Order: sequence, then structure tokens, then C-alpha cells
Amino acid sequence: MESTAQNPPPDLRPAADAVARLLDGVPDGRLGEPTPCPGYTVRELLGHLTGLASAFRDTALKDLGPTTDTAPDSALPTLDDDWRTALPERLGELATAWSGPGAWEGTTRAGGVTLPARVAGQVALNELIVHGWDLARATGQPYALPEASLRVSYELLAAAGDDDPLRGTNFGPAVPVPADAPLLDHVIALSGRSPAWTPAKPGGD
Repeated sequence: MESTAQNPPPDLRPAADAVARLLDGVPDGRLGEPTPCPGYTVRELLGHLTGLASAFRDTALKDLGPTTDTAPDSALPTLDDDWRTALPERLGELATAWSGPGAWEGTTRAGGVTLPARVAGQVALNELIVHGWDLARATGQPYALPEASLRVSYELLAAAGDDDPLRGTNFGPAVPVPADAPLLDHVIALSGRSPAWTPAKPGGD
């Protein structure tokens, strides 16, 4: 995706803002509940979002170091006590970094992998979209994004095979959905999640 007047790079702000809007709807009492993200509770998902926001901010700035060179599956994410203020700040910094000059040009690093900056930006957007959906679904909140954002995520995931490292450790094999399903459902299904996922009821199967 080249940065030109006719084909500008994606804007990460709508997805970052959509995640930030969910945070007030996450009571402390739900931090230990499950999410659609394999192996993550709400607490760990929030920790992952905080970490990826910092990492992909630095990826855009080409400020390479521990945040950009650490594999995301190197340890289970932890959540700092100040997450209610820190996470919105990191999300804002992430969106701003990817709107800066040169962010989408050249090469950079993410998760210890060197890759084209334009691909890294698409991966960052996809992470926000899918993990934002994880958080919304786990906490019972509505979630919507512009079609332009979803299209970037869809095209990235559709082009990646089930064993493609771009999928990351939190994205599994694609799940089938009806052809006429909403675009968000197609994105979520391509990430290996069922769009119909709901938290298990206490005492249920």
C-alpha cells in the first residue's frame, strides 16, 4: 500500500479510538473473565493491547529496541495498575505515530521481525481491530468500525495462509461464515474466531 495522494495509507485513529471507548465498560470485576483471544482473560488482553500499542508506536517511529524486538508470545501479558490512563494514552500515541511523515515508508521492525513499514502498519491496524472485538465481545459492548479500516484487515488476513507468521500466535485457522455476513464477521472469522462467540455462562458447558 503505497502512500500517495490517490492511495493514502490507512488511518489507525478510528480503530484506536474504538478500543479506547470500550475501557469505561470494563469493570474491575470482569478482569478475570475469558475472551475470544486464545488463552487470554480480559486482564491479559488489556495487557496485550497496552504492549502492542507501545510496540507498534515505536515501530512507526522506527525507534527500534526492546518494544519492537520482543516476540509477542515471549511471556503472558501483565496489566499495570494504571492501565485505565496508560492504555488510552498509548492508543493515542500509536495513532499519531502512524499518521506521521515517513511512518509508512522503508522498513522497520515489529515482534523481532524486519518487514516493510507499510505491512507493519497494516498489521498494527489489524491487531487493534481484532483485539478490540475480543474486548468488546468479552465485556458485552457494541463494536463498530469504518469499512475502510475493516477492508485493510480483511485483505491482510485473506492473503495470509493459516501458517503465515503475519497471523501471529493469537490468530488461528479461518472459520467459515456465510458469504453475505457483515464485513466485520468476515474479518473475525479470518482471524480464527467465531463471530458468534459469547462468554460461557456460569455452570454451563
